[in-house]
Amino acid sequence: MEFKPYNAILFDLDGTLLPMQQEEFTAAYFHALATALAPFGIPPGALTAGVWQGTAAMVQNDGRRTNEEVFWARFAADCQVDAAAMRPTVDAFYTGGFDAARTATQPNPLAARAVALAHQKAPLVALATNPLFPLCGQATRMRWVGLTPADFDLVTSYESDCYCKPNPAYYRSVCQRLGVDPATCLMIGNDEGEDMHAATAAGLACYWVTDCAIPCQNHPWQGNRGTFADLIAFLENL
Repeated sequence: MEFKPYNAILFDLDGTLLPMQQEEFTAAYFHALATALAPFGIPPGALTAGVWQGTAAMVQNDGRRTNEEVFWARFAADCQVDAAAMRPTVDAFYTGGFDAARTATQPNPLAARAVALAHQKAPLVALATNPLFPLCGQATRMRWVGLTPADFDLVTSYESDCYCKPNPAYYRSVCQRLGVDPATCLMIGNDEGEDMHAATAAGLACYWVTDCAIPCQNHPWQGNRGTFADLIAFLENL
C-alpha cells in the first residue's frame, strides 16, 4: 500500500486559496448584497448590522442547529423580514451578484496545483472554509480561482455545519464527517487564530500561508509557514 503522510488535507479559502484583504472584500461584499436586497427596503446600515448579528450567532453556535438556521432566525428578527420570502433572492445573489466582490480578491494560478498535490498526498481533501455562506456562495468564490466543489471530498457551508471557526469543534466535526482522526490531518490556512490555533487545539497539524496572513497576538504560531509558493514546495516534498 502506498504511504500517505496524512489521511486528510484541509484548505481554508479566503486569504489562502483565494488571495484577499479581508476588509476590502467585506466592503465589496456588503455593497453588492445591499444592491441585491434593495427591493426589500432594508436600510443599508440595518442590513449590514443584521448580517453581522447573524454572523455572530453562527460563530457562537453550540451545535444544536445548523448555521443556516441560526443565521436566518437572528437576521429575520433583527431586520424584521420574512426569511422565506427573501431566501430566493439571497440564493440568486450568491450565484450571480456576488461576483461583484471578486474585484476585492486576487488571482491565484497555483490554487488548483495545490489541491491536485493534496490529492496525491492524502486520500481525502476538504475545503474547510468558515461555514458562514451557503454552498452556492462557497462555490462562487472557489470559481474565482478555478476550483469547484467537485475538487474536494467535503466543502463546509452554513447548510451542513453546526459550528464555525475559531471553535475547535468545527475542525473536529469536519474530521468526524471525513471519518479520520484529527491527529492524521493537515490544516492549511492564513489566519493565525482561526486556522492555526483552533485547528491545533482540535489536534490537527497546520501550515500557515503568509501571503494574506491574519496574525493573532494571543496565539502566535510557531510551526510550518511560508508563502503560497512555499506551500507548493512543502506539498511536493511530503
